[in-house]
Amino acid sequence: MLLDLFQRLRNSAIPVTLGEYLTLLQSLEANTTAFNLEEFYYLARLSLIKDERFYDRFDQVFSDYISGAETQFENLIDQIPEEWLQVQKELALSEEDMKRVEAMGGLDKLMEKLRERLREQQKRHQGGSKWIGTGGTSPFGAHGYNPEGIRIGQQGTGQRRAVKVWDKREYRNLDSDREVGTRNIKMALRKLRRFAREGEQSQLDIDATIHSTARNAGYLDLKMIPERRNAIKVLLFLDVGGSMDYHVKACEELFSAARSEFKRLEYFYFHNFTYEHVWKNNLRRHTETLPVHELLRSFNSDYRVVFVGDAAMSPYEIAAAGGSVEHWNEEPGGLWMQRIVAHFPYLAWLNPENPGYWEHTQSNRMTRQLIGERMFPLTVSGIEDAITCLKRPGSSAVV
Repeated sequence: MLLDLFQRLRNSAIPVTLGEYLTLLQSLEANTTAFNLEEFYYLARLSLIKDERFYDRFDQVFSDYISGAETQFENLIDQIPEEWLQVQKELALSEEDMKRVEAMGGLDKLMEKLRERLREQQKRHQGGSKWIGTGGTSPFGAHGYNPEGIRIGQQGTGQRRAVKVWDKREYRNLDSDREVGTRNIKMALRKLRRFAREGEQSQLDIDATIHSTARNAGYLDLKMIPERRNAIKVLLFLDVGGSMDYHVKACEELFSAARSEFKRLEYFYFHNFTYEHVWKNNLRRHTETLPVHELLRSFNSDYRVVFVGDAAMSPYEIAAAGGSVEHWNEEPGGLWMQRIVAHFPYLAWLNPENPGYWEHTQSNRMTRQLIGERMFPLTVSGIEDAITCLKRPGSSAVV
């Protein structure tokens, strides 16, 4: 039976592995859930789904798997007038009243009774025990009580006993085309990690110690190895001010995630485009700056470089000397970007603006041309694409 659920998930392009399926079976054999439908749902989702982007798709597959008649529900919902489900008051029952309300006897029985009610009911009902309505003990409706019912037309949960929640599906979108917070950005950034053993030999190598001790006729011979660390080094350049003020939240989430994921992270700020210097403190950006020439000498070409900005500015800020809006730049910003691209072959640009707007901005087109079309949206899927780009060297401009 569970093999059918596994196959449905695979057919829906949800990346479920055989190992995750076996984990679910082992959990059920261990009696971790009391065979409650809600508990089984959470157990199955925990065991089978490892990426939150697939939660909504899993809900749809799971619902269809459990009921086997999702389309019947969708066809019936249009038959229930909205006024039948208008809320007047919440139902308050004593424990004795709750004991007198008996279950209907399963989903098939519930659906059969619901069809009967739809054929017979002619008006709205409030507080009853039979008809579709609100505030009663009927198995059908909202804001009432029944140990086994179908919840219809209710915002939020009530007694949490419904065997079917029959409402329009409205979920907060966790798809990969949305900025979904620091945690999901962290999960995407982890794909860039590459571990290597570096530094002082401070960790015990158990396997090597056993083999060496055995070769020494049992005399203990400890073998040490360096600690395993993330070998990836990241340079993060953040555009600040102007139109980027609208994207502060997304940039803060990315910055927070990057700082926690990469111990070898260096960051700098710029405004609109790169010129002869960048800075680390926005409050002292006119007095404490780092020349880009010095930056190129200080950081090796194996650094992964990520620019974050909307690339929205006057084309002169990229193409002309003196084009900067804040100071007189002796050389065009585009020339400085060429030097950066030539030195750092592993480079990508994250843009918080909708990609649909990119072609309408000349400065965006110029920026993408300078960086070899390595611009990606600041979304989870965009970050994943950027990480794929950062794993291989791009085309470098020669200056």
